[in-house]
Amino acid sequence: MSSNTGPLTGRLAILAIVACLLQITTISQITFLGAHADLVPLVVAACGLLLGSLPGAVIGFGCGFFVDSALFQTMGLSSLIYLVAGYGAGRLREVRDPQAAAVPAIVGAAATTTVTVGYTIMQFLLGTQVTVSSLFVRQIVVTILVNTLIALPVYAAVRRWLLPVLPDDPRRRRRRASTTRLSPLSRA
Repeated sequence: MSSNTGPLTGRLAILAIVACLLQITTISQITFLGAHADLVPLVVAACGLLLGSLPGAVIGFGCGFFVDSALFQTMGLSSLIYLVAGYGAGRLREVRDPQAAAVPAIVGAAATTTVTVGYTIMQFLLGTQVTVSSLFVRQIVVTILVNTLIALPVYAAVRRWLLPVLPDDPRRRRRRASTTRLSPLSRA
């Protein structure tokens, strides 16, 4: 274990609590074309992209548990869905390691789609009356579009908050080490 585990865990806990409270108290009250932005899947996806699948899944579970507890919803439902979103974003980082500037927006859209559609499916499977109408589908689409637009600033804020305690990236170390070596020609 690295010595950065304690500060990283503390910063992740603060980030999760602030994101959930901000979502529940403020952002859910602001509507745009009949829908609202959903900050929590963007924060979970950003943590997954920055830290990997296991921390992404853990922060997703924690945020989901907090949201379920605060809103008196079916316990574990949001936890499961946010866990999948965080794990998926982390796996993308581990398997593909995308470097494009648009990746946070694409992953944010995918995480939002996973959460909104997954929550709807889970509510249907649990027997809750879910009426699927054109208005409901429009709300889901608008939420996904709004989250796609705010995904880059949210990712930048999460990255800035976690940057002092992010683990060193082995690729950067390798690149830095390879550029400081003398070339084979100069050793002769």
